Amino acid sequence: MILVIDTCKYHLHSSEFVKPITDLIDDFTIKHFTKLKKEDIEKADKIIISGTALKDNEARKHPEKFQWIKDFEKPLLGICMGMQLIGQIHGAETYECQEIGPTEIIMKENCLGIEQNKFEAYKLHDFAVKLPAGFQEIAKSNKCAQIIKKGNTVGILFHPEVMNKHIIAYFINQ
Repeated sequence: MILVIDTCKYHLHSSEFVKPITDLIDDFTIKHFTKLKKEDIEKADKIIISGTALKDNEARKHPEKFQWIKDFEKPLLGICMGMQLIGQIHGAETYECQEIGPTEIIMKENCLGIEQNKFEAYKLHDFAVKLPAGFQEIAKSNKCAQIIKKGNTVGILFHPEVMNKHIIAYFINQ
């Protein structure tokens, strides 16, 4: 079972940021980050932390809800806000970095089934995260890191649920 963690402050945004992810998954459970319990995390085979709307930084204001990230050893994919939370929990700083719309991503190495050196992805964020200690920068835009990785934990700043759904499918099926 894949646990999808909804980071959206407003339910309306969940249809934009969570539903496109769950449309790709057969066996999943959705939990809002405010209702997440230890047993939800323990039951999951994999976890995806969703992105959210611009100006919605509510999840980042509640790091206590995400401390489990440090010790989670199963596959974890953080998308946009999810990547920012992964970075924050691992001691990295977030900073203002607005990118909106399709933009070129430059890969440093293969990851999540992405084998091209460059590809276009959809970005919608006001913040980025500095590289946390122990993580590798796998991909970048001309402004900031776009994919970071450490072990089974991967953060993606762009939105593969909008463009590049094959990246989520790869994570689900790996």
